[in-house]
Amino acid sequence: VQLQASGGGLVQAGGSLRLSCAASEGTLSSYTMGWFRQAPGKEREFVAAIRPSGGTTYFADSVKGRFAVSRVRAENTVYLRMNNLKPEDTALYYCAAGRAIVSTLATIGAYTFWGQGTLVTVSS
Repeated sequence: VQLQASGGGLVQAGGSLRLSCAASEGTLSSYTMGWFRQAPGKEREFVAAIRPSGGTTYFADSVKGRFAVSRVRAENTVYLRMNNLKPEDTALYYCAAGRAIVSTLATIGAYTFWGQGTLVTVSS
C-alpha cells in the first residue's frame, strides 16, 4: 500500500482544512487508518483513527470535538476534517494504515504503511 497525504496549507486560527489520504496502490478497506502529526522539535503524536468498517473513530483529547475522520471506500481515500484550528495544531500531518487493534491504534508501531506527510500551518 502506498499512501499519499495532501490538503495541508496555511490557515488562520479558527479556520478549517481537510486533509486527504489516498492509496495509489492497494486498497485501504481492510485497514485501520490513522492520522498522526509531528510539530518541530516534538515527537510524532496520535491525532485520530478510523476502523475498517468506518463506523468507529477515535481522537486525541487535544482535537476531540474539532476534528473528524471519515473514509470513502469508493474513492479508496480517508479524510481528516479539521475545524477551529489553533496555532498548536501546526505540524506535519501523516496518514498511516495498519491492522491495529483498539488498544494499539494510538501507537506508531501499530501501523505498517505511512504517507509522506502534509504540512499544516496555523497562524495566530
